[in-house]
Amino acid sequence: MTNDLVCARLADVIDAIADGDLTPDVETAAHFSACPACRASLERARRLDQLLRSRGAAAAPPQFTARTMQRIRRAGWRREQITDWIFNAAIIATVLLVASGLWIALKQTGLSAVGGDVLDIFSVSASAMAQKIAPSLPLYAGATGLLVVALGLWWWASSDAAL
Repeated sequence: MTNDLVCARLADVIDAIADGDLTPDVETAAHFSACPACRASLERARRLDQLLRSRGAAAAPPQFTARTMQRIRRAGWRREQITDWIFNAAIIATVLLVASGLWIALKQTGLSAVGGDVLDIFSVSASAMAQKIAPSLPLYAGATGLLVVALGLWWWASSDAAL
C-alpha cells in the first residue's frame, strides 16, 4: 500500500488511538514512526485529548433532565395531535367525497325518487327495532358508563406513569 493510502486509512483512527480506545498494531506503529505527518497528527490528537480531560465538565443546571424530558414529551404530544388532526380531516374528507358521489349517482340514475319509499321502509324498521331494543337500554347505558370509566382510569394511569 502506498504511503498516502495508509495515511488516509489512519486518519480515521487517529482519534481512537490518541484516546486509548484503540491499540495500534505493529504495522500502524511502524507507520507512525516513519511518517512525520501522521506522527504530528497523533501528537496533536493526544494533546487535545489531554487538554479536554484536564478541564472539568460543567455541571448540568438543576432540574435539567426533568425539563428536557418534559419538552420531549410535549413535542411528542404535539406531533400526535397533529397526526390525529390530519387523520380525522382525511376521514371526514373521504366520507364527504363518498356521500357526494352517492348523491350525484342517485341524481344521475333517477333512483332518488325511489329514495322516499326506501326512507319510509327504513323508518318503520327502525321504529320496530327501537321497540325491541328499548328494554335493554339501561343495560347498554350501564355498560357504556363502565367502559367510559375504565378508559378514563386507563388514560389517567398512563398519563401519570409518563411523568
